Amino acid sequence: MPRRLEFFFDLSSPWTYLAFTNVQAIIAQSGAAATFRPILVGGVFNAVNQGVYAAREQADNRKLQHSWKILGDWARLAGVAMNFPSQWHPAKSVNAMRFAAALEDDQPALIAFSRAAFAAYFGAQDNLDDPDVLEAAAATAGLDGAAIRAAAASDPVKARLRANTDEVIARGGYGSPSMFVDGDDMYFGNDQLPLVEAALRR
Repeated sequence: MPRRLEFFFDLSSPWTYLAFTNVQAIIAQSGAAATFRPILVGGVFNAVNQGVYAAREQADNRKLQHSWKILGDWARLAGVAMNFPSQWHPAKSVNAMRFAAALEDDQPALIAFSRAAFAAYFGAQDNLDDPDVLEAAAATAGLDGAAIRAAAASDPVKARLRANTDEVIARGGYGSPSMFVDGDDMYFGNDQLPLVEAALRR
């Protein structure tokens, strides 16, 4: 049986964009059964990782300042256009993640939409919280943006996004992306992808 990888993610995170891009080759090469799970990372931070907000407020936070340089290095290595931060940072992502949650049962469509939404926010510097931007991103991915927009506003999709967020918190997650191999082997972030790859190959 193939190893199972769950990738819990929020589209507003630049590190998630890198991990989302880089994990694709790992999945293909390992033959893992992968599932992408939309979450609301703000809900995770509010519940278990409020230190993120405090760090952002520190004007002389050397670690945070250096992280922007490392982000650029990773982006070049991954071949990802990282035009970031923009005027929308830190972005609200409720609408974006509801769009994503509406597509969770169609994983190829979710992946295609996510790629387009990442490019819109981190490449074109569009507003990730604007439903018009999200609908256009869906259309760019060859999807029916208007239908996804309508589904994203439904109570079942909203409930699904809340449930995914609650689930990743309950399983020990504290940010995006949170990744699980075979259920309980947790990894976090783009930097830990080599460990994810090793776990999938064991």
